[in-house]
Amino acid sequence: MKVWAVANQKGGVGKTTTTVTLGGLLSGPEQRVLLVDVDPHGSLTAYFGHDPETATRGVYELFSQCAEGADPDPNGLIRETRFPGLDLLTASTALATLDRQLGTRSGMGLVLRHALEKISEQYDYVLLDCPPMLGVLMVNALAACDELLVPVQTEFLALKGLERMINTLKMVQKSRKSELAYRIIPTLFDRRTRAAHEALSELRRLYGDDVWPGVIPVDTKFRDASSAGQPLCFMIPDARGVLAYSDLLEAIGGRLSEPHERRRRG
Repeated sequence: MKVWAVANQKGGVGKTTTTVTLGGLLSGPEQRVLLVDVDPHGSLTAYFGHDPETATRGVYELFSQCAEGADPDPNGLIRETRFPGLDLLTASTALATLDRQLGTRSGMGLVLRHALEKISEQYDYVLLDCPPMLGVLMVNALAACDELLVPVQTEFLALKGLERMINTLKMVQKSRKSELAYRIIPTLFDRRTRAAHEALSELRRLYGDDVWPGVIPVDTKFRDASSAGQPLCFMIPDARGVLAYSDLLEAIGGRLSEPHERRRRG
C-alpha cells in the first residue's frame, strides 16, 4: 500500500483537486483507493456529498479512540463512494479542536499511521488531503505517508506558502526514521499569462529537480466535476487537466487503473 500526502501551507493551490483526480485515475475494479480528508474545512468530504458540519464516523473518531486508550481503527468508519474501488474517510469540523484537546498528549502524532496499518491489505493507495496549517493533523499526515505531493499555484504569492511547507517538512524529517520524499507540482498554470511563466521559472530555479517537469493547467472543467461530485476523469477522460494528472501519476510511480489505461491508449 502506497500512502501519499497532498499538502501545502497555503489554501487554494489545488490540494483537493489533486487528491480527487489522482484517486479517480488510480481506482477501479482491480485497484482500491482510499481518500482521507485530514482538513477541518472538509473540502474533500463535501466534494463527495457529505457535510463536514454534521459528518460522524471519520478521521476525528480515530483520534477519539486513541484519546480513550484504544488502538485507532478505521474499519467501520470508511464510506464507499459511487465509484468502483474508491472509498472515503471523512473529515468533520470538530477536527479543528484537536490541537487544543490533544496537542500536548504523547503519541498523538502517529494516530493516522497506526490506523492505516490496520487496513494495509485492503488498499493499494491512500491519499491524504491535508490542512493548510501546521498542527497535529499535518504532523500525522507527514508521519503516515511514503511521499509528499506539494501542489503550488504558479503565482509569486504561492511561493511563500511553499517556503513554509518545506520548513515544516525539514522539521518533521528529524523525527522520522526514514527520509520523506517529496515532489512539488506546479498547478493552475495559465500559459496565456506572463506572470504564470515567470512564477514557474522562479519555482524551478529555487527548487530544481524537486519540481515535477510538467504542469497542471487551468481547466474550468474541474469546476464542473466538483459541482457534479465526481472525479473529472470519469466525466471527461481526455480533458487537459486529466491528461496532465495522468502524466504526473506516471512520474511518481502510480499505476493508472485498467479502465483509465485503456482510455489513454485509445
